[in-house]
Amino acid sequence: MNPRARTRSFSRLLLLTTVLVAGGTLAWAEPLPFRRAIELAVQHSGGMAIAAAEQMKAQQSYQEARSLFYPSMTAGSGLAATWGFPLSIENSAPSIIRLNSQQYLINEAQRESIRAAKTEWTASNSLVEERRHAVILETALVYSELDKLANSASVLEQQQEAALRVQQIAEERVRAGVDSEVELTRARLGAARVKMRLAEAQESVDVLRLRLAQLTGLAAAGLETVTESIPALPEVKQEDDLQARALASSPSIRIADQKAVASEFRAKAEHKRLYPSVDFVASYALFARYNNFDDYFRTFQRHNGTVGVAIKFPFLNFAQRGHAEAADAEALKARKEAEGVKEQVSSETLRLQRSVQRLAAARDVAKLEYQLARSDVDAVRAKVEAGTASLRDEQAARVTENERYAAFLAASFELDRAQMQLLRATGDLEKWALP
Repeated sequence: MNPRARTRSFSRLLLLTTVLVAGGTLAWAEPLPFRRAIELAVQHSGGMAIAAAEQMKAQQSYQEARSLFYPSMTAGSGLAATWGFPLSIENSAPSIIRLNSQQYLINEAQRESIRAAKTEWTASNSLVEERRHAVILETALVYSELDKLANSASVLEQQQEAALRVQQIAEERVRAGVDSEVELTRARLGAARVKMRLAEAQESVDVLRLRLAQLTGLAAAGLETVTESIPALPEVKQEDDLQARALASSPSIRIADQKAVASEFRAKAEHKRLYPSVDFVASYALFARYNNFDDYFRTFQRHNGTVGVAIKFPFLNFAQRGHAEAADAEALKARKEAEGVKEQVSSETLRLQRSVQRLAAARDVAKLEYQLARSDVDAVRAKVEAGTASLRDEQAARVTENERYAAFLAASFELDRAQMQLLRATGDLEKWALP
C-alpha cells in the first residue's frame, strides 16, 4: 500500500472510531448498531438510576429495621446549674457525662416489620428488572421506527424526483399546446403531495433521532441506524401457552405479589404491637456536687449506673386496634391489586399473541397492495411514453403508490411493535435484543 493510500485508510479508521465529547454528549462518527444502542440506553437510563436508588433505599430501610435488635448507645451531657432540689433534664438527673444504651430483646411487632422491609427490598430488585425491560423496549421501538422512516424518506426522495420529471414534462407539453393548464396543475399537485409526505417523514425522523439520542446519551447530529443490525423477530406460534410464561416471568406480577406480602407483614406488625415486649436498657451518669445531690440525698457518689430490662404490657389501646384493622384493609387491597395485575398481564399477553397473527396478515396485504401499485406506475409510465395514457393517469397511479407505501410501513411497524411487546411480556425481550 502506498503512503497516500495508507494515510487515507488511517484517516478513515480514525474518523470511524473517534468519539468526541461535546457538552457532556457523545458524538459518534459512525452508524449506530442496534445492540450498541440498547447497551448505551441501559447504561444511560434515568429510570434505571431511579430504580437503583429505590433499591438502595429499600435495602437501608431493611437494615434500619434490623438494627433495633442491636445495641445502640448515645453519649452526652446534662450540665446544668441547680438551685434547690436537682430537677431532671430530659427525664434524667443533671450530670457531667451521660451514657445510654437500648435494644429490643423481645418485640414480635418489630420482627414482622423486618419481614415486611425485606420483602419490599426484594420487590425493589424486581423493579430494577422491570425498568430495564422498559428501557430496552422503548429503545428497540424507537430504533426500529427510525430505521423504517429513514428508509422511507429515501424512497420518497426518489418519488419526488420522478414527480418533478412528470411536472417538467407537463410544462413542456403545455408550452407545445398538447395539454391544457389543468394537466400541469395536476402534475404540480402530485409533486406537492410527494413533497408533503417527504416533509412529514423527515419531521418524524428528526423527532425519533432526537429521542434515540436522549436514550443513548449520544449527539443527535449524524446519528444513523444500521438496518442489518436489527435482529429478526422470532416466530409467534398461536398454539403456544404464552400466558403461562408471562405469568411466571413478569416483574410486574412479582412486584405486586411482594408488595401484597409486605402489606400483610405490616398488618401483622400492627396487631402484634398489642403484645408484650422486652427491651434491654443501660445507663451511666457522672454527677457533680454543685447540683446539690449531697444536700438532698443521704449518700452521694459520682459514678452511677443502671442495667436492666424494660417490660411493657399494652392494654386498653383502642387507637392501636383501629390502626391494625386499617392495616388489614390495606393488605386486602394490595392482595386484590396483585390479582388484578395477574389478570391484566394474562389478558394483555393473549391479546398481543392473537394480534400478531392479524397484524402479520395485514402487513402481507399492505405489501402486496404496494407491489401492485408500483407495478401500475411502471405500466402507466410506459403507456404515457407510448401516447396511450395521459399524465393524469400517471399522477393517479403515483398517488396510489404513495398511499400504499405509507400503509405498508405503518403495518410493518405495528407488527414489530406487537411482537416486541409480546417478547417483553414473556420475558424474552432481553434475549432477543442482547443475544
